[in-house]
Amino acid sequence: MNAKRILVTGAAGFLGSHLCDSLLDAGNSVIGVDNLSTGNEANLAHLRNEPRFDFDRLDICQPFDPGKVDFVFNFASPASPVDYARLGVETLLVGSAGTINTLEIAKKYHAGYLHASTSECYGDPEVHPQTETYWGHVNPIGPRSVYDEAKRFSEAAVMAYHRYDRVNTHLVRIFNTYGPRLQINDGRVISNLMSQALRGEPLTIYGDGMQTRSFCYVSDLIAGILALADSDEHLPVNIGNPEEWTILSCAEEILKLIGSDKKVVFKPLPQDDPTRRRPDISKATRLLGWTPKIQLRQGLEMSLAYFQAHAETGLVQNS
Repeated sequence: MNAKRILVTGAAGFLGSHLCDSLLDAGNSVIGVDNLSTGNEANLAHLRNEPRFDFDRLDICQPFDPGKVDFVFNFASPASPVDYARLGVETLLVGSAGTINTLEIAKKYHAGYLHASTSECYGDPEVHPQTETYWGHVNPIGPRSVYDEAKRFSEAAVMAYHRYDRVNTHLVRIFNTYGPRLQINDGRVISNLMSQALRGEPLTIYGDGMQTRSFCYVSDLIAGILALADSDEHLPVNIGNPEEWTILSCAEEILKLIGSDKKVVFKPLPQDDPTRRRPDISKATRLLGWTPKIQLRQGLEMSLAYFQAHAETGLVQNS
């Protein structure tokens, strides 16, 4: 993908900003849009003088027209428990109206389209590891449902535009990702634990710490997404690191990295928090030739300077 005019929604977010960088590095022009409800303009500050990058602050839940584009990457949505807990209705709207509006742009300009979906479509899974053919185990009325069901609706919308309007769509189901620009106070595992360790605080573990996650470094994730965008695959594809870690072992790894002897404290597990999370990436490997290259310890080392610079800016709110 190069020399194209590309729209990226959620451009000021963690993943959206890294995606903008990679698209520009490949020789494209990028229009980034974000309403900054959870995104941060600081994530794009280094692009301020880039002539091939334009940023517009707008809400994609309202119809808009960026002009002719060759491709649309829809990454707009609150993505952390802290954010979608406070922006529940907004999360539902961006997953429904916002997704439809961006699909209409792709349809109008015969553009390719990639939607950022999530492993949360699997809910608290009864199948492990999670394959793309698994339909999920989701509580449709629980506290996480505003995010889970928004993403499940958006997948249905993307497939509808592909089937009925022949839009060249792609669906990526993103598993836990970390790296520089991850919000410090967003309530996710890596940001919580790294921030607490760097502030010299005990590390908060929710539940018994035996629940698992699989952590993908951001550059690996973006490489997988770009490979998917260039493919002929229209059904969902898992992108994530299949190495499975318990939350407790992840906390211990972070303490070793920081050189801290702080202990962990245990708090109740939030409702509907998934007990196990690990992607089956055989489809991505087979179709895209993609596998992650960076394992957790290396990725944490590569993220350390960022977290050291920002650890004091946020307080842990959730997990």
